[in-house]
Amino acid sequence: MSEHLSHGTGIKDGRRFWKSETAFNMDSAMKSDIRKILESVRNGSLGVDEAVLSLKEKPFEDIDFAKIDLHRKLRQGTAEVIYGAGKSAQQIRGIVRAMKDNGQNRIMITRLSPEKFSELSDMEGIVYHELAGIATFGDFPKPDGIGNVVVATGGTSDMNVAEEAAVTLKFLGNSVTTIYDVGVSGLHRLLAHLDVIMSATVIIAVAGMEGALASVIGGLADCPVIAVPTSVGYGASFEGLSALLSMLNSCASGVTVVNIDNGFGAGYAADMINHTGHRS
Repeated sequence: MSEHLSHGTGIKDGRRFWKSETAFNMDSAMKSDIRKILESVRNGSLGVDEAVLSLKEKPFEDIDFAKIDLHRKLRQGTAEVIYGAGKSAQQIRGIVRAMKDNGQNRIMITRLSPEKFSELSDMEGIVYHELAGIATFGDFPKPDGIGNVVVATGGTSDMNVAEEAAVTLKFLGNSVTTIYDVGVSGLHRLLAHLDVIMSATVIIAVAGMEGALASVIGGLADCPVIAVPTSVGYGASFEGLSALLSMLNSCASGVTVVNIDNGFGAGYAADMINHTGHRS
């Protein structure tokens, strides 16, 4: 863990936190351009106002049907992710092309159906993670978060949502452990993994039906728990609404909830915790 904490500390809201190298990584092309601007200011060849204008220029790429946010990685530490549902293969190709033309070499597309992927499978470097419904360009980086993120599901039927979270986490540079089918109808299955649960930095609890898994894990772990209700369940589950309300009403402290089936949102939030948070 010491290598992950060697990048220095900072103060935010009166609390000390560890700066992760990944949080400040940018694609080489963007980093090079920004460095040139800052060095020009330092050596006096470029004024401050001109530098500000240069940094503001082309904050997005307008390709008619989409406006690609080119500054998102600069602002947030993570580049824009493509939401694939509802987009045509031609639109996705155009967005990917614009991203690559602007120096973004690692790209993720979420909510991509197998049928849509088949239309994109000839694109150079594309990799499809079918259970997660995610396509990626570029290798997963070496994990460099402050700890391990655990993704647990109540049942096998929740795995697609959990895999969306897990692939998102790996793409963003996290160490991930998955524990599937450990719901409360057989609690001994979850208790067999206490060592993993109690050593986690963040836990994502994915469950449908009544959504009790998040409360159980929240009562065992000393780290943040991100609950993901799924649309798995019988009629009275109301396509995940029952699990959502149960998780929102959890009596376990430290449990927060994302939207129904939102594995990506849970993975993204867990990545932010695992790269910028520090438990004393």
